[in-house]
Amino acid sequence: MYKDKTFLAIIPARGGSKRLPRKNILDLAGKPLIAWTIDAGLKSKFIDKVVVTSDNDEILNIATKFGAQIIKRPYELATDKATSFDAVEHTINSFDDYDYIVLLQPTSPLRNEVHIDEAIKLLETKKADAIVSICEMDHSPLWSNTLSEDMSMSGFLRDEVLNKRSQDLDTYYRLNGAIYICKTDKLLKEKSFYIKNDIYAYNMDRKSSIDIDEEIDFEIAKVMLNEK
Repeated sequence: MYKDKTFLAIIPARGGSKRLPRKNILDLAGKPLIAWTIDAGLKSKFIDKVVVTSDNDEILNIATKFGAQIIKRPYELATDKATSFDAVEHTINSFDDYDYIVLLQPTSPLRNEVHIDEAIKLLETKKADAIVSICEMDHSPLWSNTLSEDMSMSGFLRDEVLNKRSQDLDTYYRLNGAIYICKTDKLLKEKSFYIKNDIYAYNMDRKSSIDIDEEIDFEIAKVMLNEK
């Protein structure tokens, strides 16, 4: 609880993963990947309850072992066509009312309780209805473009970008997928954490923003956590 407001953390974790099979329960620096996010949620000073939603019994058993509450996700909410909001809505409807929902994706193991609590405090500071974590992009998108089939680079860069140093370009940011916080009634109304108004960014460093999607991401995270 923070400022008399209650917070429910939801960790969505499907059993299927095409790019990195069983990634949510792979051993990462001594414990399953999902356990890093469970620990962060449980160590938060402000989160009232941490729930893992999954269609997979092995994931649910591990979540219970590491102290999270669990909810079995119906099959129809665990297909490739099901959205994260579908799983979140199912979880919300299965528990008592909370003022805010905090979505913590298990693929962000370097996001910790300090980040979560800072993001929650930002809600109060900004008088916001939603907070979304972001980080600075590794490379400016102004250096990128699509390519035609013949791989021609003609017109690849805009004229105003040519001969400019990277440090002279504007700083761009991206969603890093680590933390989404939204007022529950706004979330259910707009069916998205990315609501239209009163939403602000919580800026995280790039190192803490690693999002595990492929094996290379997993190996990088392993090195970082072992260094810690």
